[in-house]
Amino acid sequence: MNSTEKMNSDRDVNSAEKSSKLTEISVNFRNIADISAKKPIFPRFSSQPTFGDQFRFVGYRYPIYRRYIGRYIGNFNPCLYGNKDLSGNFPRSSDNNSLINMDLSSSNFSGELPTSIGNLKSLQNLDLFECQLSGSIPASLENLPPSIGNLTNLRDLDLSDNQLEGVIPSHVNGFSSLSFVSLGYNLLNGTMPSWLYILTSLVELDLSHNKFTGCIGEFQFHSLKGINLSVNELQGSIPSSIFELVNLTSLRLSSNHLSGVLETRKFERLDLSNNMLSLTMSAHSNSMLPNIVIVDLSNNTISGILSWNMGNDTLRYLNLPYNSISGFEMLPWSSMITLDLHSNLLQRPLPTPPNSTMFFSVSHNKLSEEISPLICKASSMQILDMSHNNLSGTFPHCLGYFSKYLSVLNLGRNQFHGTIPQTFFKGNYIRTLDFNNNQLNGLFPRSLTSCRELQVLDLGNNKINDTFPHWLGALPKLQVLVLHSNCFHGHIGFSKTISPFMSLRIIDLAHNDFEGMLPEMYLKSLKEMMNIDEGNMTSQYMGDYYYQDSVMVTIKGLEIKFEKILNTFTTIDLSCNKFQGEIPKCIGNLNSLRGLNLSHNYLIGHIPLSFKILKMLESLTFLEVLNISQNHLTGFIPQGNQFQTFGNDSYYGNPELCGFPLSKRCTTDEVIEPSQEIEEEFEGGFDWKIALMGYGCGLVIGFSFGCLIFLSGKPEWLVWIIDKNIHKMIVRNKKSTHRRGA
Repeated sequence: MNSTEKMNSDRDVNSAEKSSKLTEISVNFRNIADISAKKPIFPRFSSQPTFGDQFRFVGYRYPIYRRYIGRYIGNFNPCLYGNKDLSGNFPRSSDNNSLINMDLSSSNFSGELPTSIGNLKSLQNLDLFECQLSGSIPASLENLPPSIGNLTNLRDLDLSDNQLEGVIPSHVNGFSSLSFVSLGYNLLNGTMPSWLYILTSLVELDLSHNKFTGCIGEFQFHSLKGINLSVNELQGSIPSSIFELVNLTSLRLSSNHLSGVLETRKFERLDLSNNMLSLTMSAHSNSMLPNIVIVDLSNNTISGILSWNMGNDTLRYLNLPYNSISGFEMLPWSSMITLDLHSNLLQRPLPTPPNSTMFFSVSHNKLSEEISPLICKASSMQILDMSHNNLSGTFPHCLGYFSKYLSVLNLGRNQFHGTIPQTFFKGNYIRTLDFNNNQLNGLFPRSLTSCRELQVLDLGNNKINDTFPHWLGALPKLQVLVLHSNCFHGHIGFSKTISPFMSLRIIDLAHNDFEGMLPEMYLKSLKEMMNIDEGNMTSQYMGDYYYQDSVMVTIKGLEIKFEKILNTFTTIDLSCNKFQGEIPKCIGNLNSLRGLNLSHNYLIGHIPLSFKILKMLESLTFLEVLNISQNHLTGFIPQGNQFQTFGNDSYYGNPELCGFPLSKRCTTDEVIEPSQEIEEEFEGGFDWKIALMGYGCGLVIGFSFGCLIFLSGKPEWLVWIIDKNIHKMIVRNKKSTHRRGA
């Protein structure tokens, strides 16, 4: 061994000796694979890995290197969170070590917690959030080995977002310093143990998203500031001791089976949604929750006219849907951001949201009268949903431009009349416009061309009287276009846009007075209905976290509402118009189409055989609904896997159609083979101009070639080619005659 190797060896031994005295290691949120150096920080050991004097990890895929920890010497304090390259079983812990902080959260350690974890008596923080731990806590929280009670210095315990199961042990000695407990997002069950209610230093308790049962006990110490027991199976009433915790600012008990009457305290966050709590208020109720910031009481049994005077200057989020609230005395909040009152029994005049509001929903109520022009002062509005009410009158003129941040405007299913706002300023962010099922009339506003972010446009079931708005084809993100049941008329015509409606996936022009040929130009441009590979797509719904789009679709004569629109759903409905001519063969290219309705028109000719060769159509993966009934189609119905799944009602009302599933059988003349149709398509596309050009060119070339032969005599190369071909023909005929004779 040379001197350099000896120095390196001694250095590695010294690093092992000092590892028990390290203060901290921080390689958090760093991909260890990217760290490049020659020597690992810890020497390699072959024995069972431990935390302690030699601090060993099992499952290291890559070494952690010396140059990144040269400045971290002292009491050992590993902070390795966010490293997905740390994997394997959780290491054992040796006796009498000085480990203070263990943060291995968001790593890939797996398996059960070892009993030896109780040896870490100096440990103050244990954070194993979002690992792959399983079992009971070392085989259940009884599996949090009883030895964990030896951790008398432990302050923070976070084992959330794992796969731990079983019950929390009913008796634990220690934890006298514990201030933060998070065991949420596991599979723990049973009742909450009594020792949780008597921790003298406990500040935050999170047991959410488990399967705890039974009643909530009485908390005995006032140190608590936050309690989260959401998404469990707890029942009974909320104990009065919770409302006496003077420091408690956040209470989250949503999605349980709690009942009773809500008491109030100086909370900042209150989430009791999805329970059976009542809060019957009269018009003279006293003020409550003066410092509240967030309130979620959705899906309870709250009723009456509310006169809440809570959090006038502090409340920013109020979520009260799915209750029986009949009205508000006032909406006094000056800092409101989100106000969701949908699905109640609101009957009084429409409340005007505070000017600061960004999200406002009063849909699915019984509101009447007109929209107040004061709503135009809500200049920060992003989502405005007043659908499914009895609102009437005309739209305020400001509706298209009162907020430059407006993304969703849903006023559908009301009694509005008059015209659609004619002004939408350039550069707006409008994504969804839904005015379906009102009594709107007049012309289609051309200013919608300014809505470059528009994805959903639903103006169905109104009285709009105009021609087809072909200029919408220039909107690059438009995916849903519903003009169903209006007074649109005339030929659909052509678009000046080279490839119009390239993003369109749902188009419903049914029940209008459109006429002329089916719009072949547009059908050829529907790229989002071609070659969708669902296997390589992430299925998601249109919209975002706060608002998801919906659409009404007619399927087999029934109107079906899709509360969410899947990004792979495609359909075309051109029924109940006055379209004429043949069905364009280019529809066969829309091989990702799920629904096609061309019924109740004046279409003629055969059903294109291109329908039969649709790849997705034959595999039953996509086209699920076909309706071409009540037209003047003739000939046979193409036979194939997909066509055999459609019933008689897909074709009825076409007396000249024949073949399965209709009872009328086809004669020989009515059956057209695919090769015949191809020939007919060629003949139908024969152009005499092209033929005459070819004839003329051939005549000139042939005449010139003949003169050349005549003047030059008998060209030997031409005679040789002709003689050779004649010889081949004679030999071929002799062979053919010989076979027939045999």
